Amino acid sequence: MAKKLAITLTHSPIGRPENQRKTAFALGLRKLHQTVLRDDTPVIRGMINRISHLVSVEEIDAE
Repeated sequence: MAKKLAITLTHSPIGRPENQRKTAFALGLRKLHQTVLRDDTPVIRGMINRISHLVSVEEIDAE
């Protein structure tokens, strides 16, 4: 059973450093309150860690 992460953009990246805006964009987060599903990998975890103050994360058991 693979783990997935539901990542929701809860705060606007406007006015944030460019690397944080690009990280949100790379995760697929374009609009406020948009949720995307991503595999739980170290790369994705690192991206979430970089913008943890802008997103909320929920772990999902996917089959």
